[in-house]
Amino acid sequence: MTTEKHVLRILEEVLSLGGRSATFDRDTQLLGALPELDSMAVVSLLTALEEQLGIVVADDEIEGATFATVGSLSDFVAAKLG
Repeated sequence: MTTEKHVLRILEEVLSLGGRSATFDRDTQLLGALPELDSMAVVSLLTALEEQLGIVVADDEIEGATFATVGSLSDFVAAKLG
């Protein structure tokens, strides 16, 4: 499974999107475009990414641009997976 598919699966689970993530691509806007992705959901999403993918995200690595699109979030996770 690609990193992007992992990210989409976790987004679907954490945000309870009801299958909407199946229509998402790299350019799909997240932060500010999905009402489900509020500040509390960002924390839940980060926790799920860390637990399910075995990555660690430091507080100083968290910025809004990371959550701008599916692509930016997938690229961030891919870099963490190294």
